[in-house]
Amino acid sequence: MKLTVDEMLTKYCKDTTHANEVERLAVLIFDEASKNLEEMGEKEKIYLKAGALLHDIGYFIEVKNHNKHSMNIVIDDGIEGLDEREEKIVGCICRYHRGGLPDKNSHEIYASLDKKDRKLVKKLAGIVKLADGLEKNEKNLIDKIKINYNKKDNIAELILFLKDKNSEINISAAIRKRDLFEIGFKCQSVLKIMD
Repeated sequence: MKLTVDEMLTKYCKDTTHANEVERLAVLIFDEASKNLEEMGEKEKIYLKAGALLHDIGYFIEVKNHNKHSMNIVIDDGIEGLDEREEKIVGCICRYHRGGLPDKNSHEIYASLDKKDRKLVKKLAGIVKLADGLEKNEKNLIDKIKINYNKKDNIAELILFLKDKNSEINISAAIRKRDLFEIGFKCQSVLKIMD
């Protein structure tokens, strides 16, 4: 019997704080990206939220390659309400939240998706990867995120608004993890903290 996303998260993850914060940040980025970069709908948001919540469940098996284990758990266990194709999309979002970039020539599950779904995986996994970088050791400091897109220069400026203006946030992990976001949305990105 398939589990819901919440049931799967509870089964494989002892502390869900990080997963819930990554999901919150990913949704903030998704909403802005959908408004300013490329429109995406509710179905895509469902995949994003599932991938964000489940991205680290592979730690249940081992730390090394946990992203690949997360993908395999999602695909092997299945998610209630999603079909096999959709589970592969969510699984790939989990896989690519860290480590190597998607490669249709050497990554079997990613390669099994059609071109449109592979493009979607790059966008959604790019968002989750960036959200995961923003959440690294920074517990709930970001209030909202705004994206300004300069079409002429093809630059997406992600502006981070902090809950407490006196807080300091380290965005170095997010800067390192923005590569897939840029590939997925075919743009360059800049992260800026709003004072």
